Amino acid sequence: MVETIAWKDNQVIMIDQRRLPLKEEYVVCKGYTSVIRAIKELVIRGAPAIGVAAAMGIALGALKIRTKKTAPFLAKLDEICREMEGARPTAVNLAWAVNRMQDLATRKRDEGVETLKAILVAESKRMLHEDISVNKAMGKHGRQLLDDGATILTHCNAGALATGGYGTALGVVRAAVEAGKKIEVFADETRPFLQGARLTAWELMEDGIPVTLITDNAAGYFMQQGRINAVIVGADRIAANGDVANKIGTYMVAVLAKTHKIPFYVAAPMSTIDFSTKRGQDIPIERRPAQEVTHFHSQRNTPRGVVAENPAFDVTPHRYVSAIITEKGVAKAPFKANLKKL
Repeated sequence: MVETIAWKDNQVIMIDQRRLPLKEEYVVCKGYTSVIRAIKELVIRGAPAIGVAAAMGIALGALKIRTKKTAPFLAKLDEICREMEGARPTAVNLAWAVNRMQDLATRKRDEGVETLKAILVAESKRMLHEDISVNKAMGKHGRQLLDDGATILTHCNAGALATGGYGTALGVVRAAVEAGKKIEVFADETRPFLQGARLTAWELMEDGIPVTLITDNAAGYFMQQGRINAVIVGADRIAANGDVANKIGTYMVAVLAKTHKIPFYVAAPMSTIDFSTKRGQDIPIERRPAQEVTHFHSQRNTPRGVVAENPAFDVTPHRYVSAIITEKGVAKAPFKANLKKL
């Protein structure tokens, strides 16, 4: 399985997801600003993976703070954390990771600066290993929902590349296959960044799991033909009421699934659930550069001067969601009460 992100020799190494599947290249981040740039430029993407990257970026920043006094060290660390939190607005795992690192530094402030640096590095590594364990637990809960012989539709990439490893939505698929079930996957291409075409298809082919790539606008056709048994997607933020923010196009797939009486599942760690956000309308939606729509690999494929809008995410109301799969178990409606129970 691909290694999405790693800490090596006080550097953060990430596979460059912009280059896949044609090239397997790695980006080396030596400071926190390069981690911020990698997050913004989609070198690394996927809410859980962004959270791990943010934690490691903060640890990198902490190592380079040149003071032995605790108060100025913490002041500079807060600046680094604020910059990191602004890298991308929708994925709540980023803010969750930043807050976790800040809280740890505050609790351990009496340990001294050099010890604090070591603590922050260790915590960022711990978060990577925790994420993989969480995904595997999620997979064990979610595989119960998939029938042997099922064909699953997924949108965007919610696999090992979107996490510390193993995956959320694809983690459920992997767990079902590991349990001996025969599962096939239909992967939406996921315009405009083609995470499904480039990343999901590549991951599943590497694992030997049957995958069929379809265009985003073909999902309804295959549902109508009876070819899809369930939909599983990941999430970048889940509101307290169960509304789900995920890659743009997810809402469309959820509506189609409801129309065709196909279960629509969301797989995400508890850290993706934002209990401070009451409903989906309150989730900030990132707007990406128009060039991602008007160009492909820096090559223009649209008329010059055309206006393009590029929201990165949409919100699927909870009424379209059959279940939310987490490492703590599976929650069904009413989500507001049952997510809290988890």
